[in-house]
Amino acid sequence: MKITSVNNDLVKETVKLQQRKYRDESGLFLLEGEKCIEEALESGIEVVRIFVEEGYTKFEHKELIETNEAVLSKISTTASAPKCAAVAKQPENKWNNDFCRVVLLEDIKDAGNLGTILRTSGAFGVDAVILYGDTVDLYNPKCVRASVGNLWKVPVFSIKNFEELKQITKEFTPVSTLPKGDNTVYLKDFSSDKKLLVMFGTESSGLSDELKNYANEQGCAVTIEMSDKVESLNLSISAGVILYTLFAK
Repeated sequence: MKITSVNNDLVKETVKLQQRKYRDESGLFLLEGEKCIEEALESGIEVVRIFVEEGYTKFEHKELIETNEAVLSKISTTASAPKCAAVAKQPENKWNNDFCRVVLLEDIKDAGNLGTILRTSGAFGVDAVILYGDTVDLYNPKCVRASVGNLWKVPVFSIKNFEELKQITKEFTPVSTLPKGDNTVYLKDFSSDKKLLVMFGTESSGLSDELKNYANEQGCAVTIEMSDKVESLNLSISAGVILYTLFAK
């Protein structure tokens, strides 16, 4: 198949996937660039169709669409058009009672941070990630790009209700990540052989009182030891330090 017009109906339907509303309704999402598509195919993600620049021969697919730079620019959310883009089905994940290392992200608004933390989670052996509260869409194109093909290597679950969260993590020790305080322990001094639910909040407001109380009552709070000259770290950097320390052993 060949499409060269940006006004083609299939192109228009694909462009709609830049918006969360249409991703939610269709259960589809965008993949941009060779690396992302390659990782999706290797991971068993169901890729519905692939758009490629004319003459590009990297992929073979039952619905391979040759196109041009104008169409790829229309489909893509990046400043410069990739040589390929694709549409894929959002995978369905099932909770596994064997999960032992789980990360919770509450109200994360920055898609780049989310993608980076998912990539870090995959690198350090996290079993699952929970998106809690009003967190940015997992399939936001910026998040997909920032995860660098790791979006589907760690199962991700969306939970908005605290009772549901407590039920699904009842066998876990909740660990809040906070600035230094009277009730926190330094990361270097913390260790546990129990199932851990490691919780991160936003850079601006941190974890909600609900989750901080959950950790205080059922688990503990940890903080990264660092120079007094620095008030805080970027969220994705903090997550990297904590997950490496706790899990990369």
